[in-house]
Amino acid sequence: MLGGAVAGGVLLGASARATAAEPPRATGQRSMANVPFAAVETVKIGLIGLGNRVMGMVTGWTDVPGTQVVAVCDIRADRAKTAADRVAAKGKPRPKEYGGTSTSYEQMLSREELDLVYIATPWEFHYTHGKAALKAGAHVGVELPIATQLSELWDLVNTSESTRKHLWLMENCSYGRNELAMLKMAHEGVFGDVTSGHGGYLHDLRSLLFNDGYYTDDWRRLWHTRSTASFYPMHGLAPIAAAMDINRGDRMTTLSATSTEPKGLADYRERFVPRDHRSWKETYVNGDLTTCMINTAQGRTIRAEHNVSQPRPYSRINSLEGSHGVFEDYVGGDKTGARVYVEPNHSGDAWRGFEALRGEFDHWLWKELEDDAAGSGHGGMDYVLQWRIIQQMRAGLVPDIDVYDSAAWCAPVPLSVVSLADKGRPVAIPDFTRGQWQKLRPGLDSKPSAMPPVPAR
Repeated sequence: MLGGAVAGGVLLGASARATAAEPPRATGQRSMANVPFAAVETVKIGLIGLGNRVMGMVTGWTDVPGTQVVAVCDIRADRAKTAADRVAAKGKPRPKEYGGTSTSYEQMLSREELDLVYIATPWEFHYTHGKAALKAGAHVGVELPIATQLSELWDLVNTSESTRKHLWLMENCSYGRNELAMLKMAHEGVFGDVTSGHGGYLHDLRSLLFNDGYYTDDWRRLWHTRSTASFYPMHGLAPIAAAMDINRGDRMTTLSATSTEPKGLADYRERFVPRDHRSWKETYVNGDLTTCMINTAQGRTIRAEHNVSQPRPYSRINSLEGSHGVFEDYVGGDKTGARVYVEPNHSGDAWRGFEALRGEFDHWLWKELEDDAAGSGHGGMDYVLQWRIIQQMRAGLVPDIDVYDSAAWCAPVPLSVVSLADKGRPVAIPDFTRGQWQKLRPGLDSKPSAMPPVPAR
């Protein structure tokens, strides 16, 4: 975790400077880029951290063909029972329950043979749980971020390479319908030479941050007392990075950050939170709007933003611009207003609605899964993400998102601390691929492929 307020920022800054350079690979350690999964007939899944996020994902893990949730784990044993009940209620074998202590996950990993471990614990535990699952011989999907320090990001890269197991960020927004259509348009040259992008996570979470019990032990609100950083820009950053072929022909090289004053949470508490609430003992230091300006090796720029502390409509921004035109999402505060302006079809000041173009450039995953994804979390993209992961594991495909993508997308968390501590000074972004970024290779722009049939039992 980032540590305590000022001290944590200083320690994190030192860590970032020390690891900006590429550390050598250990003897025998090899890249995981373009390494396919070893195909398995049934993906055996273990879940660690059974809060709101996992409870919303259990249905997908049980409904996708060829899966079995065999174990569930949470420090609170009652949550393990609730999760197991939900799996059993779907008519599937009841998973084993682990819980009651902070080390229950170690028991699960040592006793169960798992193909996939899905981690959705609070941010400060992602690195520890992710590394342990890799060492136990499982592939690992981690909710955002995979780690919060550069040394941890490098360690997860190295552990993935040494164990020959994949670890990736569970970046569901990369599978959003508009995001994947934008990706396809970019890669088919609709925008010409892509030069800049703008993404982020702008979400008024104030009521949830002060909602007792929603974030267990106030974990997410407490991060705002520890450091000034861009905690969670990945939902908007990742789709822009994919459209720019980051780690697949280009890479992010430098980051400079700015932040506004921390006004939002204290103001909300003043107006809406009773004086006897424990939050009144807290001091909020993280700025409301943190902006990271990122440069790439090919001369592109990315603006990534994070703001959960002020009143505003939800937005991931999701905008991409090139020599032939521009795409803008969330116009008017929602996705229905997405619009494009591309030559030679446009002139003057008139935008074009995105719906027709989205139909033309709709990603094959959405054409395949639209009906199955309907009604699932976050407009269906949760199910699309889960289906695609399981399909890749069962068919022995190369993952769309690998550990290098995940580390790069999460690097703004610690790097923003370093830059902000030095008045926005640009800081180097490590090359987690160790030079392999220069090679074009597929990612989220995958070709159509089938889910292997589930054998009759």
